[in-house]
Amino acid sequence: MKNQNYSKIAIKHFMNPKYSGVLKNANGIGQVGNAACGDVMKVYIKVEKNKIKDIRFNTMGCVAAIASSDVVCSLAKGKTLEDAEKITAKDINKDLKLPTIKFHCSLLGSDALREAIKNYKLKNKTE
Repeated sequence: MKNQNYSKIAIKHFMNPKYSGVLKNANGIGQVGNAACGDVMKVYIKVEKNKIKDIRFNTMGCVAAIASSDVVCSLAKGKTLEDAEKITAKDINKDLKLPTIKFHCSLLGSDALREAIKNYKLKNKTE
């Protein structure tokens, strides 16, 4: 794999994602995809007392998509829903330093997280 376009941190998250997998007891699930590049991200959250107690992702995609998924999970875990909703693509990309052409992957990460939170709120009728 040529990694000249990816930072060492991005490669690390791609090769050894800490949060990869399905969260069986999730009470919020969000999925987003980008038809242009074929990436599909699914984020699972377990919320207790308004905080994201656990989080996992299942992503079909490139190095940037998988790294972004892992980073969004690490940023969101332990945060309140309100704070997690504020996580942006720029936050995800801060350390990843993805190539400009791959920045959309970090946007998918923040969108998938927001969809999971939205799903949780719909199921639990919270605002």
